[in-house]
Amino acid sequence: MIEAVGLTKRYGAKTAVYNLSFQVRPGTVTGFLGPNGSGKSTTMRMILGLDRPTSGHVTIGGHPFRQLPNAPRQVGALLDAKAVHGGRSARSHLLSLAQLAGIPAQRVDEVLGVVGLQDVAKRRSKGFSLGMGQRLGIAAALLGDPQVLLFDEPVNGLDPEGILWVRNLMKKLASEGRTVFVSSHLMSEMALTADHLIVIGRGQLLADMSVKDFISANSADFARVRTPQTEPQQREKLTAALTEAGGQVMSEPDGALRVTGLALPRISDLAHDADVRLWELSPHQASLEEAYMRMTQGAVDYRSTEDQLAHLQQPMPPHLQPQPAAAVVPDVPQQGWYAPPPPGQNPYATPSAPAKNAEDAQ
Repeated sequence: MIEAVGLTKRYGAKTAVYNLSFQVRPGTVTGFLGPNGSGKSTTMRMILGLDRPTSGHVTIGGHPFRQLPNAPRQVGALLDAKAVHGGRSARSHLLSLAQLAGIPAQRVDEVLGVVGLQDVAKRRSKGFSLGMGQRLGIAAALLGDPQVLLFDEPVNGLDPEGILWVRNLMKKLASEGRTVFVSSHLMSEMALTADHLIVIGRGQLLADMSVKDFISANSADFARVRTPQTEPQQREKLTAALTEAGGQVMSEPDGALRVTGLALPRISDLAHDADVRLWELSPHQASLEEAYMRMTQGAVDYRSTEDQLAHLQQPMPPHLQPQPAAAVVPDVPQQGWYAPPPPGQNPYATPSAPAKNAEDAQ
C-alpha cells in the first residue's frame, strides 16, 4: 500500500504539492487525475524517492522508498518511457536492470513476451516507435514481479489493440492483489480501467473516492425528452407542464428537451396528463470526463478563449474549491532516506526477496 501524509513540496516560492494525504490500496486500480501542473508528476517522484518532500512523508508498505531493500522487487514504475539508452537493444536494457537487482535473466525473456516485444528484443531501442517504447517501459516496471506498480500515461502512443492490452493488464495485476497506481489524462480509458480515483488540483486533494461515487457527486443528471418534430405545439405544451411542476427545461441542439428537477416517472405522468406523445424519455448521467471537468474547472491554469465546454463551467461547491496554500508551511524533520539492511537480515538470502535501492529501480 502507498500512503502519503501531509505531503508538501516547494520549489522556491512555488508550492507544487501542499498537504496532500491519501492511500493507494492493493487489489484495485487507482487512477491519479489532475490538470497539467496540478502536481501529479511531483507526487509520483516523491513516492519513488526521486524528490524529497519539503514536509510530510510518503511510504510504500510502511517504509520510505529509499529504505526498501532491493526496491525493483517491491516497486515497479513507468515514469518516462524515453529513459533508455538508444544504443541498447530491448533485451540488453532489461538485462542490465535485472543484473543490478539480482533478477534471473530468464525473467527478461518472460516480460518481453508479456509486453509483446519478443520478436524485436535484439533491435536497438532508438529505432522503436512511441508505442514500442511504452511497452519496453512497462516491461521494465514488471521485471521484478513487484507488488506495487506506478504508471504515468501508460497508453501514450499505443494503438487501440495496445490500449486494450494495457487496460486488461492493469486489471489483471490488481486482481492478483497488487497495488496499481495509474496517472492518465484519458478520461474514457480511466472510466474503463480504474476502480478508485484520487484527483488533485493545484497540488491539493480534490477527491478520493470510487469512480461511481465521483461521477455521481460531480454530475448533473437530467432526462432527455423528445416529442414529434412535426408537432411543435406538443413540445411547447410539455415545456409549460414541466416548468409548472417545478422542472427546469432547456432545449438541446437536436430538438430534444433537457429536463432537470423531475424524476422520469413524473415526467411521463405529466406528459400523459397533458396529452403529449413522447418519442423519447431517457435518463442521462455524466461521463467521467464531464464529472472531471466539473470537479477541476476551478483548478485549470490554461484555458482557451474559445472554450467549447462552457456548459460545464459551473461554480464548484465551496467545500471542493482549492484553498490557497499557507504562506509558510512548517517543515517536518526529514528522516534518514537510505539505510542498508542490518547484518543477518539481507533479503537477498530469501527466495521471496523483494528489492534493492532507489537508483536500481530507474
